[in-house]
Amino acid sequence: MSVNSKHIATFLLGAAAALAGAKYMTMTPEEKEKLANDLKDKAHKMKDEAEGAFDKAKEYFDELKTKGTEAFKEHFGEAEKMFGDLFGKKDDAASKPL
Repeated sequence: MSVNSKHIATFLLGAAAALAGAKYMTMTPEEKEKLANDLKDKAHKMKDEAEGAFDKAKEYFDELKTKGTEAFKEHFGEAEKMFGDLFGKKDDAASKPL
């Protein structure tokens, strides 16, 4: 069995987790509380950034949808009619065989 990059990454991740666990076990209660508070602060900052990015993405896609529709109509004025003719409902006379 050969060793590939996934095996090496798994080993390194396990070693890092073991070192972090050992360091945590040797911390004083004050250091553990400070670490927990720091992690909570970082998590809140990440959450705020993610919410901001979500709002920006929503605005971006709304703007893109409006501008895209306008640009499409500007450059392909007859395209809307052509697509309506191709994919729109057919009248009953045209759909009945002769």
